[in-house]
Amino acid sequence: MKNIAVLGSTGSIGTQTLDVVRANPERLCVKALAAGHNITQLESQIREFHPQIAAVWDEEKAQELRVLTADLQVKIVSGMDGLLEIAQMEGTEVLVTAIVGMIGIRPTIAAIKAGKDIALANKETLVTAGHIIMPLAKEYNVKILPVDSEHSAIFQSLNGEKKTQIDKILLTASGGPFRGWTREQMKDVQVEDALKHPNWSMGAKITIDSSTMVNKGLEVMEAKWLFDVGMDDVQVVVQPKSVIHSMVQFEDGAVMAQLGTPDMKLPIQYALYYPERRPMKGDRLDFWTMKEIVFDKPDYENFRGLALARDAGKAGGSVPVVFNAANEFAVAKFLAKKIRYLEITDMIEAAMEHHKKIAHPSLDEVLEAEAETYEFLKKQWGFVTIQ
Repeated sequence: MKNIAVLGSTGSIGTQTLDVVRANPERLCVKALAAGHNITQLESQIREFHPQIAAVWDEEKAQELRVLTADLQVKIVSGMDGLLEIAQMEGTEVLVTAIVGMIGIRPTIAAIKAGKDIALANKETLVTAGHIIMPLAKEYNVKILPVDSEHSAIFQSLNGEKKTQIDKILLTASGGPFRGWTREQMKDVQVEDALKHPNWSMGAKITIDSSTMVNKGLEVMEAKWLFDVGMDDVQVVVQPKSVIHSMVQFEDGAVMAQLGTPDMKLPIQYALYYPERRPMKGDRLDFWTMKEIVFDKPDYENFRGLALARDAGKAGGSVPVVFNAANEFAVAKFLAKKIRYLEITDMIEAAMEHHKKIAHPSLDEVLEAEAETYEFLKKQWGFVTIQ
């Protein structure tokens, strides 16, 4: 029996993680759950999986949840202190980090120091603090197990191979709902349009990121840290049907790929059971129906987010923090219908141009760069009154 804790249990990856647990009750046990604000869904999860501890971000919501679960033996905690308590609690072996944003950094660090393996679905952790996380994981001898479908595919393709023999990583992208569009065509894109991903079912923020190709840029930076390669060693390949989840080309020219249907439960289950594979129900690839796999080059000109991500990754230091923070801020404003679609990348570019790079930021400096980016964008876009 493997005991796990899940941060972000009511989101897309979190709920699918619990689907995997539900299908394997004799092998997996949930010891802790954490969610943002959805206490109705969290209460339901608590009643089904009986964790020892559960967390919500807001203390007022936590108090409501304590009342709702008064008949159960579960400790309800809140805020960052609650996430940290779950991250390092005794009796768990794996922490699933399925929360969105840089909020995942501190719990990930705490879990590593407590000797927990990390099933990583929170890409922002490595994008902004990979220089802290990866050496720490090595120091404490814990595994960082990627849950993103692309990084899981790379991880699987490298099984039994030497990382020193990688020639390049071929990171696939569907191209999103606006593949082939120009910036002129995208200027009037509405929230509802951007939330229609052609292949994957994901949360709102990551779906918007996929439409702008910012998500692929974040994944390039994440791959750099996960697999210890340079930014130029990660090549984005557009594969619209999301059949090939990613590939690795080795120095002898051989290419190893992982294929499958677009189902996030596969990489989740692989991370939870690694190095073992377990049976999983679901659709299988039908090669007779598929017949062909089409590839295309990424469009760096019209999808500015991907180009800016490359610039940020190559610059390194605190610049990826600014890229990520600006995107988080901009996407939240777009989802709230406060800005236009193309302003997402405008905000990212403005924040990067304004920022003064810190070469080797500490955790405090990473968090300060995030806060400073938010403040800059609030002022530049008129979301605060300047005195």
